[in-house]
Amino acid sequence: MEQITWNDFAKVELRAGTIIDVQDFPEARKPAYKLTIDFGEFGTRRSSAQITDVYKKEDLIGREVVCVVNFPPKQIGPFVSQCLTTGFADEMGRVVLAQPERNVPNGSKLF
Repeated sequence: MEQITWNDFAKVELRAGTIIDVQDFPEARKPAYKLTIDFGEFGTRRSSAQITDVYKKEDLIGREVVCVVNFPPKQIGPFVSQCLTTGFADEMGRVVLAQPERNVPNGSKLF
């Protein structure tokens, strides 16, 4: 594993946001959703997430997540992802969303 400096880590903007909309993403190579996430004063951003095997769309609305918000936009087929929604791989390799342990304001920075 490559080590990074504190300055490297400080450059990563990990922010909490609330999922406000979830759409199917049938054009994705692997099953995915298109998420719209509210980051409070930082506005809303869209993200593609390969989480269809763990989460139902209706269970995602209102869920807080942790995202990297300072990556450049990434074109994924016909969709532009504006942030990276983070998660962990479970024992079966499925993505489990990273989320705050309790509610925090949208846009809160992870330290």
